[in-house]
Order: sequence, then structure tokens, then C-alpha cells
Amino acid sequence: MNAQDAKQRMDELTKQLEYHSYRYYVLDNPEIDDYDFDRLMQELKALEEDFPELASENSPTKRVGGAPVSDFKKVEHRVQMGSLQDVFSFAQVEDFVRRVQAQEPDASFVVEPKIDGLSVSLEYRNGEFVRGSTRGDGFVGEDVSENIRTIRAVPMKLKEPVPFLEVRGEVYMPRKVFEALAAEQEKNGTAPFKNPRNAAAGSLRQKDSKITAKRRLDIFCFNIQQMEGRELVSHAQSLEFLRGMGFHVIEDDGTATEYAQIREKIEEIGARRFSLPYDIDGVVVKVDRFSQRERLGSTTKVPKWAVAYKFPPEEKNTKLLAVELNVGRSGAVTPTAVFEPVTLAGTSVARAVLHNQDFIDEKQLAVGDVITVRKAGEIIPEVVAVAEHAGENPVFQIPDKCPACGTPTVRDEEAAIRCPNVDCPAQIYRRIVHFASKPAMNIDGLGPAIVDSLLKNELIHSVADLYELTEEQLLGLENFKEKSAGNLLRAIENSKGNSLDRLIFGLGIRNIGAAAAKLLCRRFGSMEALMAASAAEIAQIEGFGEVMANSAAQAFAEPHMRGMIERLKAYGLNMTDQGQVADTRFAGLTFVLTGTLPTLKRDEAKALIEQYGGKASGSVSKKTSYVLAGEEAGSKLDKAQALGVPILSEDEFRKMIQ
Repeated sequence: MNAQDAKQRMDELTKQLEYHSYRYYVLDNPEIDDYDFDRLMQELKALEEDFPELASENSPTKRVGGAPVSDFKKVEHRVQMGSLQDVFSFAQVEDFVRRVQAQEPDASFVVEPKIDGLSVSLEYRNGEFVRGSTRGDGFVGEDVSENIRTIRAVPMKLKEPVPFLEVRGEVYMPRKVFEALAAEQEKNGTAPFKNPRNAAAGSLRQKDSKITAKRRLDIFCFNIQQMEGRELVSHAQSLEFLRGMGFHVIEDDGTATEYAQIREKIEEIGARRFSLPYDIDGVVVKVDRFSQRERLGSTTKVPKWAVAYKFPPEEKNTKLLAVELNVGRSGAVTPTAVFEPVTLAGTSVARAVLHNQDFIDEKQLAVGDVITVRKAGEIIPEVVAVAEHAGENPVFQIPDKCPACGTPTVRDEEAAIRCPNVDCPAQIYRRIVHFASKPAMNIDGLGPAIVDSLLKNELIHSVADLYELTEEQLLGLENFKEKSAGNLLRAIENSKGNSLDRLIFGLGIRNIGAAAAKLLCRRFGSMEALMAASAAEIAQIEGFGEVMANSAAQAFAEPHMRGMIERLKAYGLNMTDQGQVADTRFAGLTFVLTGTLPTLKRDEAKALIEQYGGKASGSVSKKTSYVLAGEEAGSKLDKAQALGVPILSEDEFRKMIQ
């Protein structure tokens, strides 16, 4: 085959594949089966291998992902990708409609589901896809073109060669895809994403687009940011135009002119919310005609012509079957409600943490009661109240003896009931699991099931015993072969070189998290100096209160802890802080992180702040020096703006450390 014939056939195959992709991924109405589609794809791949100079940048073969990128380039949005004002009641929606129609009496409105995903911009020149980018902070995002190409519902070539078109859409992960991904992550021992939105965001920002392709992301396009060569007068018309161009556009049922109609549409969308194959977190109400939007204008933060109505948490009643008790690594006895399964926010829920006895007493919870449950933030199940008391069952009481070892429990100043026995088997199990976890000593292969097996076979009794394990002992356990035993022993050996803050965090001291462990290392420099420090000395660390200081001092003074640390030292674990502060330009400054940054992960940003002598905090106050804000920044950003705290983009933050 010569080049001319090859080009003609490649163009034919590309058109066929684009047509069938549109039928399958956008219309959900395929005309051919997967086998025939794959045959067309393989033929095109073969031709591109034989004639690489003829291959198109937007070829259907590129949808499986290309070579990994080292970094995402910045994209400055010519048209700001802004956010909407959130409202939480129908009264607020009615106020919005009244304000709009006071200025524009004949205004009509479009009511659309608000997809819970990640906003992106898609750019086309002469009908060809040229770039895809994230929203970022609304002004500057990231170029994720290679990853966007893997989303089959994104057209690489429009039905018409429009000179220039920029479209805004929402990338999301369908629920079934998310459930399969979560099951795979749990099977592989990796922490699953919390919800489909987080999964979509993490997948779209993968540096290896082949991974993104496997995540089977989807998109709904809902707005034209800018366009050349065509004039449109309304939002409804623009959606119809986008459908005609081949975009995946959410279905709508026309416009509304009165508040009653708008409310009816919102309630109808809410009623079918959890039967949809994707997550929505609200409904967007916006003025239809562009000329009216222009006259209505915007505030400094949000447009005056649209609002986003946020759904209240879904609540359901169910029967409380039992209260389970679990003993944590610090001895806290935590009660968990076990109830008849109910579906909340699209998933089945049967358990919720009850926190402590005070929480149970406040709700007057008794086994057998009908309780009201919901998902806080649509993620964490919680018990709201008792809907109906059942019979004469008394309010549940946490027993005065540890359910794991029988030791009399004590109540601390934080209202927690604790087992004081440091040799409690439940505490030992939790402590070892925590010690081996990724944020602590990161001992790969030492998961909960292996820890449980080691304890049951009495091969270990504390974290220090891990460093005495032998291959012979491991081979005596079920499911261990020479390779897996060798891998685990190497991981344990490698952990000896971990930084001191990882070790301190891994010891599981109450009130001492990963950030506090780093501060202790920075202040004292070695385990020896830290063990000799008093509570008063520790309390001098900025960010440490009396409770944290006392927890640390008491833990390092406890004979059992001191003995274990001496053993760990003898086994060769690092006991000195190797970290260095580059300089102190951020000394005395407190940063708060919010949203998703374009290139930096949150832990990386915190590390940079600490590297230059600053402090990363979790909450905004008048004492906050800067808020480092990324995409989808929430209430922290609003509070910072209200308090007049300076807001930094990632670009501005990087300039501060150059």
C-alpha cells in the first residue's frame, strides 16, 4: 500500500471509529459490537505503525494513553472559569428568582443537575481538539490534554470546522466504575478513593495517561466559554449546538419562567438523584438569555445570574441492631452502631461510629430503637437522632471493663473511655498496624491480615519484635513463600533508615500526628534529646498546646515505651533527625491549604512550607498569614476572604520560594 492509499484508508477508519465512539459513549446506543470496533482500531494502529508520518495527533488510537509526562504545563484561562453562589434552601432560590426578575421581568431560567466532578476546559481550532486544561484557581489551570484524550466522550473532531471553540465541562467517574476501582484498590491493599469525585480528580491528574485511560472517566459539557464564527443568544441554544457538535451534554427539559416551575424541576431532579449512574451534589439555576446575563453582571466572586442549590443530606430511618466495641491503639474504646442496611447517597450503609458515652447519652440510644442516619458530607455515616424508642431497653452503656482484655477502664478528660493496659491484645494489634502503615514506617506487605497472623502465632508481641523475625518463622505461616517472606523482611530492614519523624508518628502517641512529629524532630533533633525533654520544654514549640506536650512527655517517660525505643535503637533504627531547614524565610508565618493545587500535592506543599521554617495549619483564623488555595477551594477560602487573609495561588507560592 502506498502513502496515498494509506492516508485515504486511515481517514476512513478514523471517521468510522469516531462515529461508533459517539454512538457508544455519548448516545449509549452502539451499532456494532466490541469485536468489530476492536478490529477497526487494530487496522488503524497497524497503518499508523507502517506510516507514522501520517498519524494524526487526535487519532482514536491515542485514547489509550501515551508516554508519561514529567509535569503539567500551566494554562492561563482567557475567560475566567468562575464558581457559583451556593444556596441551601428553596427560600434562597426564590429570593434569587425575585432579584433577577425585578431587573429582567421576562427572564427565563435553565435548571440543570450539578455534576459532582472536576471542571475542565476543552479547546478546538478549525474543529480539531487542541488542548484540555483543569480549572485550577479559575484563572490558571494545568494542561492535561493527554489525559483528556483518553475520555471517549470527548470529541477529537467536531461535526463542523468551527474556527475556535472553548467549552467548559465536568469530568466525572460513573458510579459503577468507581465501585469496581474501589474494590480493586482494597484487594491490592491500597487506600481507596473516598468518593467518585476524588477518584475523577486523582485520575485526571495522573502523569501517566495510560492509567487515566484505565479509569474510564466520562464528561458532561455545559457551557461555551468563547467561540468564533457563530453567534448564539441563549444557554438552551448553546446546549443544542454542543449536542450537534458531538459533545456529551446533560439532558434537560426546557426553560422555566416562574419560581414554582423551578422548584418543581429541582424536586424532580432530587427525587431521581440516587438512581442516576453518576453523582450530583445539587442543581444549577441560571438565566437563559446571554444578553440578560450581561446586564445582570457579577460580584467580585460570583455571577448574579446563577445559583447552585445544594441538596441537604439524605436521611433515612432504620433499626439499631447492636453496638460493637473496638479498642484502638491508644486504648480508647469506641462504640459503633450496627443497624439494618439502608441506601444513602447511592451506597449501602450498615454501620456508624457513636464516638463516646456522652454521644450515646445525648441521643438516648438503646438497642432496638428506630434511628435516623445520614452521611455527613455525603461520605461518613452518622446517627442523627432516635426516631422511635423501642420497648424497655435501657440506654446503651459502654462496660467498665475492656472488651478485649477485661482490664477495668478509665474515663479521660476528653470523655473517652480507655483501657490502661499497655499489653492489651487489641491495642497491640492496632499499634503494630499503625506502625507499619504508609504514613508511618511504610513497611510494604505488612498489612492487617499479616499482623493478625503474626500475633496469633505468637511470633511478635510488639513493634520491636518485627525486627527479630526470620525467614524460617515466616515460611511456617500460611500463604508465605520464599519470595513473599524475603520481600517482607527486606521491607522491615529498609524501614530502619526512615526519618525520625516517621518513627515518632509510628509509635502511636496520643495527640501526636505526623505534623507534630516533625515539629518535635525539628526542635530536639534526636530521640535521646526528646526523651529527656519535659512537658514544659515541649510546650514551647509553636503549635503545641498543653495537652499535646503532656501526651508526648508522658509517653516518653513511660517505662514500657522507653524499653521499646531502646530495643529499636539496638536493632539499628534511625534515632536522629536528618531534615534540614533550607532557610527561615517563612519563620513565624502560618499557611492554610485548601482545594486541589495545580501541581503540588498537599503533603508536598506542607513539606515546602516547613522546609522554609513556616507552619501549615488546618484552620483559618486572624493569625493565619496566607491561604494557599487551589481548585474547588471551599469554606476555608470564604473565611479567609471575610477575614482579609492574603490568598496565594500555587504560582505566587512558588515565587516566594524561588
